Amino acid sequence: MSDEVTLSKDAEKVLDMVEKLTVLDLANLVKAMEDKFGVSAAAPVAAAAAPAAGGDAGGAEEKSSYDIELKDAGSQKIAVIKVVREITQLGLKESKELVDSAPKVIKEGVKTEEANELKKKLEEAGATVDLV
Repeated sequence: MSDEVTLSKDAEKVLDMVEKLTVLDLANLVKAMEDKFGVSAAAPVAAAAAPAAGGDAGGAEEKSSYDIELKDAGSQKIAVIKVVREITQLGLKESKELVDSAPKVIKEGVKTEEANELKKKLEEAGATVDLV
């Protein structure tokens, strides 16, 4: 980073604590912060990618990757939670929270073939899914 950032002592403590977290703990912390504050860490990436996609002459017809959005868990919620766990590698609690918070993107940037397979698995479990 070329820009120097000045942090308060509290912010420095938080940064030191985050630095010591495992990757899994950090991922769970990010998800918890997204849920608590109603924000998404992925939003700036999606916004930055949008202009590049818009300039592509092929448009949506040549899309090579998709985000898998769980629209509704349906009546077989437990089966859907199991599939979400398999897809995301999250724990049971996190998978349940993800399913309960539908509609929600559960996996981003998935290649077309894999996206169709995962959609099929989720739909077989009883979920309603969109590829966006």
